[in-house]
This record gives sequence, C-alpha cells and structure tokens, in this order.
Amino acid sequence: MIETVFRTGDLSPADRFGLWREHMVKALCPMDMSSEHTAGFRVDMRLLQLGSVCVWPMTVQSVRFRRTARLIRRSDPELYHLTLPLRGTNGISHVGLETVHGPHDMHVVDSSRPFDIHVLDSPAPVRMVGIEVPKALLRLPTRAVDRLLARPLPLRDGTGALLAGLLTRLVKDTASYGLADGPRLELVVIDLISAVLAHHIDADDTLPPEAGGHSLTLRIHAFIQQHLCDPGLTPPSIAAAHQISVSYLHRLFQTEGVTVSAWIRGQRLERARRDLADPALRNLSAQRIAAHWGFVHYPHFSRAFRTAYGLPPVDYRRQETR
Repeated sequence: MIETVFRTGDLSPADRFGLWREHMVKALCPMDMSSEHTAGFRVDMRLLQLGSVCVWPMTVQSVRFRRTARLIRRSDPELYHLTLPLRGTNGISHVGLETVHGPHDMHVVDSSRPFDIHVLDSPAPVRMVGIEVPKALLRLPTRAVDRLLARPLPLRDGTGALLAGLLTRLVKDTASYGLADGPRLELVVIDLISAVLAHHIDADDTLPPEAGGHSLTLRIHAFIQQHLCDPGLTPPSIAAAHQISVSYLHRLFQTEGVTVSAWIRGQRLERARRDLADPALRNLSAQRIAAHWGFVHYPHFSRAFRTAYGLPPVDYRRQETR
C-alpha cells in the first residue's frame, strides 16, 4: 500500500498548524480548520491509500473541521467520511443532528453536505482512525445511509467488532503489507463497512421497506464473494443459504441489470485477473488459478477472460508481469 506520514514534531512550531491544514485539504477535501492550540500544534498522522479508499490514523490535539456549502460548491469528491474514535470524544453537527461520539462509536458524514466536527479537548491527545470511501463503491441505497449520518454506530460486537479489529490491526502494522496489497485490502474494507452499515440499516425500523431488499442483496454479494472458490456456487445454493426462493433471488439482481450467474462469473474473472497480474503468483499456472476461482473447464474460462479483458489469460499475464 502507499503510505504518507505527517508529523508536526519535524516542523517549526509556528508552521505546524498551517502546513497540516494544507496537507488535510489536499489529501481529503476542502475544509475550514481551527484549533485553540495553533501555537506549537501537535499531530501525528498517516495516510494509507488502499486503491480508492483512504485510511488515516491520527493522534491530535483539540481541533475543529468545518465543511460549508461554499466549500462544497468549490469541490466535492462525493465521499462518505467515517471516523472511529479510539481515545477521546468528537462532537458533530450534521444533517440537523447534534451528537457526541466516544471511543468505538463510529460516525459517518457526507462530503456533499455541510458538517462541523469538533475533536474535543482531553487530558491526552485524541486518537482516531478516519476512512474516506467513494459513495459509488458502497452497494447501499443513499436514502438508507442518509438515516445513519452523524449517528453513533457502535463497533463493539458482530461485524462492527470485525471492522474495528481490522482497522486497528491495519494501522498498527503497515510494514508487513506490500504495494499490491492495497487494492486487495480495499475490497475487504469496503465489504466490512458495507456490512456494518447494512446491519444498522436493518436495525432501523423507520427505514422504507425497499431498504431491507438492498441490505439482503448486499449480504448475498458478500456470501458470493466468500464462496467464489466453490464450483458448486449456484443460484439454488445461494437462495437456500438465505432462505429465499430462486425466483426472488433473480428479482433482487434484476435491479442491477445483471443475472446472478453473470455477477458470479464477473467476480471470479476479476479475482483471476488480479492473481494473473500478481508477480508473487507467477509460479501458479493460469489453469490452476482458474480452478482456484471456481472455473471447472479451462477453455470456458479462457474464452470468458478474453471476452472480458481482450486477451487470453496467458497473454494478459505476460503483458502485466514483464
């Protein structure tokens, strides 16, 4: 993965806050920032780039982030910004709500709407992990996510604990990850964030009925991705695992403009493509990689791969790893 480090201890006390503010605006999105500690401001921050997702662990003194309508008109990356406080407290004003969040109460804000986030003073600097996720990458209805904005989303149990564990482990030990691991970790982080948000969507009885169908589709997507290696993954087996009929399963996928089988095939082809382009796996034959991802007949895999990516698997590998 790509990692960028920003530490104010390496800078002149008079320049620290201004340079950090410039760094945040360039890395994330335009914001007004202020602090009562601008003289000798202290922050320790890293930016971890996982494909299109940015994860940034930070230890910081009290600071305020404001995104106004004027700044949104200037530039909007259309992101969901998630924050997981690990030590200390954040106060948030967003979408008409005023909320306070303590350790392990994740919150979500929308870069397309004004927000005011205040990292509150505490005896020790506040520790948190921020995540920037493009909205387009989350397979969740926008109206459903809107109802979660600014609300405390506890990450102490279930999928929430899995997400918190992944993030804390990820930011603690980056040395063991290579450059090619970034896009792979992007998929894992997006899947877990989507699962956590879907869990809270399901728990909200005020959501419109169609939101339940969207979260079920998300769970089915996650199930398929977890079982891509199984050649027996079929619409009947997927429907049985989720206690729904095969016809209802097909109706869920109709809204996405793709059949269940085509979606499975596309996911398998993408995983195989990534493995073929990975220099660390060059000792594995294309046929073995295809079999690993559930393709029983190599000629069928080769034809599907060429249709999707324009080259036969062996030629694609040669082009990407030379």
